[in-house]
Amino acid sequence: MRRGAGDGVRAERWRDGRWISRGVLAAVFAGAGAMHFVLPDAYARIVPPYLPHPVLLVYVSGFLEMAGGVGLLLPPVRRAAAVGLVLLLLAVWPANLQMVLAARAAHAPAWAVALLWARMPLQLLLMAWVWWSARAAPRPTA
Repeated sequence: MRRGAGDGVRAERWRDGRWISRGVLAAVFAGAGAMHFVLPDAYARIVPPYLPHPVLLVYVSGFLEMAGGVGLLLPPVRRAAAVGLVLLLLAVWPANLQMVLAARAAHAPAWAVALLWARMPLQLLLMAWVWWSARAAPRPTA
């Protein structure tokens, strides 16, 4: 059976792995977003106290996580979904900091506080992963 001219391009995109990343990220964001609806009070506790309507913010951020995750799978909106998810990850950064501060105030074990601190730079890696996975695979040169 003769291979078509587009087979090499499809094979190259297959090897690139971005489609796997998008699937994993979609599952992660959809699952995390759904948890906002399952355990809203737990998430509301880490909303910084200076922000109003913590439960509403939890629901909105959960919906946006789910929508962004699904959006990564849809080529027409993939880039917009990635931008939205990166901005959302940036917007929830204060909640992650609030979680660290609350753990310290509650005299959580040092290892637990250290893990929460370690999560902060991982947010940057997650942002980069989202952005990379949404970009088109490089075109083969030959």
